[in-house]
Amino acid sequence: MNKESHTQSAILGLQHLLSMYAGSILVPIMIAGSLNYSATQLTYLIATDIFMCGVATFLQLQLNQYFGIGLPVVLGCAFQSVAPLIMIGQNQGSGYMFGALIASGVYVILVAGIFSKIVRFFPPIVTGSVITVIGLSLISVAMGNMGDNADKPSLDSLFLSLTTIAIVLLVQIFAKGFIKSISILIGLVGGTLLAGFMGLVDFTAVAQAQLVHVPQPFYFGQPKFELTSIIMMCIIATVSMVESTGVYLALSDLTNDRLDSKRLRNGYRAEGLAVLLGGIFNTFPYTGFSQNVGLIQLSGIKTRRPIYYTAVFLIVLGLVPKFGALAQLIPNPVLGGAMLVLFGMVALQGIQMLNTVDFKNEEHNFIIAAVSIAAGLGFNNTNLFASAPATVQMFFTNGIVIATLSSILLNIIFNAKSKKRQS
Repeated sequence: MNKESHTQSAILGLQHLLSMYAGSILVPIMIAGSLNYSATQLTYLIATDIFMCGVATFLQLQLNQYFGIGLPVVLGCAFQSVAPLIMIGQNQGSGYMFGALIASGVYVILVAGIFSKIVRFFPPIVTGSVITVIGLSLISVAMGNMGDNADKPSLDSLFLSLTTIAIVLLVQIFAKGFIKSISILIGLVGGTLLAGFMGLVDFTAVAQAQLVHVPQPFYFGQPKFELTSIIMMCIIATVSMVESTGVYLALSDLTNDRLDSKRLRNGYRAEGLAVLLGGIFNTFPYTGFSQNVGLIQLSGIKTRRPIYYTAVFLIVLGLVPKFGALAQLIPNPVLGGAMLVLFGMVALQGIQMLNTVDFKNEEHNFIIAAVSIAAGLGFNNTNLFASAPATVQMFFTNGIVIATLSSILLNIIFNAKSKKRQS
């Protein structure tokens, strides 16, 4: 391979990094903010998260008999994990949060072979309903950040959040290609620069961050295990596997590289191994990022070589905490404005999946989607279970978990009846 092709692959790899960067750093920022982690702890989380995204991507690029989907897929932090991890962390502590992650990683590895054969039980009516709920249920988090999580938000907060949204929208309207694909990142940078001019950016975290660090196992203490938390994260891991399946199939079509159940199994195994390592090194679960599929379609380069560069860049950046600390410069209102757009896009992705569902000839799909989405949003942080034990409250007030369970069960019940009628 000549020097030019290496350079081209490196540039393409950098594009993939930029397109997934904003989405990945938002997960540790949101969770750390909700759990009142210190600036030092957040710097560790972001740096290690970037590092582990690279490791997870590298694992998934492999094509051997044990693990790896062998497609040009980039792994980043799974948004569906945010709400349940915050709930576990707030109610039980960080030890139980990372313990549940470790257990869910083991779960994914163990069920990978079975899941590759039963993926038909997760059609678009299920995945579309769940992803719609994920996007919509996180919008309240975005709104809180837009007001700097204050009881009486200031005009500065309102101005910064709305300006960030405006920047993202302007990029979406006027930009094309790759620049358009990183509109969220541009909004975060633009909003932070504006906040800097307003004197609302604190550089303390960057100044105090180390130059180099190595991720440490169990940085937040020894993991602890509790059944309800583990079950909840196993359900979330299943949702991530469903989402990744869509990414795998899309990439399979783009690259004309056919997938069989063995390669799907190995893809799930790699994802499970990444989640397990995330729990050990105290970061978060990983899933295939759909936005990077669009970049592959845009560039026309369908090999794994650029993604190897992406993995290397992520690992190197993750070893430099000062780079991770830069994310802490982003004021909450700027973060909230970008979140609002991003979570709206996640919800729309779910709605697009539902658009592929046959609602005309299969009328029961209406009730499946209606009940699943309504229950997912309605049960989210509800006080209906205030009199129940704490573990029951934690499980049944998680909208993503409820939407997942209800959509799967209703799909099995209604579609089984439908097949009986047809026979």
